[in-house]
Amino acid sequence: MSLFSRTDKSLFGQWWWTVDRVMLAAILSLSLVGVILVATASPAVAVHIGLGDFHFLKRHLIMLIPALGMMITLSFMPKRLVRRIASLVFLASLAAMMLVLVSGSEIKGAQRWIRVLGFSLQPSEFVKPAFAVMAAWMMALEKESSDERKFPGTVVTGGLYAMTVTLLLMQPDFGMTFIVTLIWAAQIFIAGLKFRYLILLMLAGVIGILGVYNGFDHVKSRIDRYLDPDKGDNFQVEKSLEAFREGGIMGAGPGQGSVKTHLPDAHADFIFSVAGEEMGLFFVTIIIGIYGFIMIRGLNRLMNSSDMFTVLAAGGLLTMFGLQALVHMGSAMQLLPAKGMTLPFISYGGSSLLAMGFTFGVILSLTRRTVKKGIAKGGLSLQTPKEEVSA
Repeated sequence: MSLFSRTDKSLFGQWWWTVDRVMLAAILSLSLVGVILVATASPAVAVHIGLGDFHFLKRHLIMLIPALGMMITLSFMPKRLVRRIASLVFLASLAAMMLVLVSGSEIKGAQRWIRVLGFSLQPSEFVKPAFAVMAAWMMALEKESSDERKFPGTVVTGGLYAMTVTLLLMQPDFGMTFIVTLIWAAQIFIAGLKFRYLILLMLAGVIGILGVYNGFDHVKSRIDRYLDPDKGDNFQVEKSLEAFREGGIMGAGPGQGSVKTHLPDAHADFIFSVAGEEMGLFFVTIIIGIYGFIMIRGLNRLMNSSDMFTVLAAGGLLTMFGLQALVHMGSAMQLLPAKGMTLPFISYGGSSLLAMGFTFGVILSLTRRTVKKGIAKGGLSLQTPKEEVSA
């Protein structure tokens, strides 16, 4: 029996023919691009702070391998186990975020990291996808419960959201708060819950943005400099735009960029600018296309599902993925106010890589096609049913 034959009824055989292999290939492509860009962007940063040329590349690979391993492992999991794992990740992330406030490491004025086995981990990276799954679970229970015994899923998710956002604001991390808020808003919209919930959330968001703008000088400064570049120092953004100009259409070539040596965090928050300088507009367009393809591919798979939890969880996770990529790219090209945020699967950052591995492990698990046995000649038939059931 061939390992990749449709008649292979083993666990791996069923996984191979039900998982979205095209999406998996796109994710692996982004990971490969990430290794190349970290390899070319990080030496200058490492030398600047007195480390070896390939210090960040080695650490990137050390985190990338378990991240991809986690993604593959989770993609085998049935739906009920995905929910349980996400619950544990959510609770552990909240506990770690509380620990961060007490004994976390402060970097660049924010207290978001804890040290684990010699690595700095950012618990808030994990709370985003875990919150998306938990909120989807609670909303799905509400939609599926009877009118006589209605489960208060929206109220429960509101409490989970309040806890998450409170801890994020105490760090403070406004970018992450923005992402979590939009994940929840997208899920409320997809679930078709009462429109007033979405209106209240939008009003709260506007009030929150105004409060943050007036209450935190560094946020006010970033927004003011975005609206009027003459109001302050825009060194990072100016260098980022210079990198794109120098790259032109075809780029300077891998490792040949010079502007990147003056970009702070070129291997992380501004790695898209390095891609623009060394690979050019043509290659940058391909990167954007891969992100867009993953989004469209995932949403297309969800259109064939009538399972509310699957649609809400995977839809929320795809929203998170797309928003994070959009914020990173928009900041690098001055389309959005500057905000340090990693580019999924490409930027250096162990916490981000592991969190994205978790995210797409869940997405690949929930979007697997159904196995129906005993129909096809070889005993295995694949279809996309109205009710999603993990193989």
